[in-house]
Amino acid sequence: QVQLVESGGGLVQPGGSLRLSCAASGTLFSLLVMGWYRQAPGKQRELVAGITSGGRTNYVDSVKGRFTISRDNAKNTLYLQMNSLKPEDTAVYYCNGRILGAGMNFWGQGTQVSVSS
Repeated sequence: QVQLVESGGGLVQPGGSLRLSCAASGTLFSLLVMGWYRQAPGKQRELVAGITSGGRTNYVDSVKGRFTISRDNAKNTLYLQMNSLKPEDTAVYYCNGRILGAGMNFWGQGTQVSVSS
């Protein structure tokens, strides 16, 4: 089993920045495909950014050029650097880790990001 714990959320003004972190327990982190998801009130959860065990990344179009996902396998930690934040980025952000084909899928508890003046 893997436990994921997010941190770094908060309230920020439009145009500001936040860095989210997701700390993973155990020894599987380097094998996991990791992702940041978000869910705004009344909306479905969506994938914001993903990163493979080899470091390949992908982003939803709405955050390209503003958000950067990264991972530090030595620290068992996933990051999401969020710049130029917009009110529409307001949501609960969740960390996810999975091993494809192995039936392993783990979620963190979520961290609130609010962008407002």
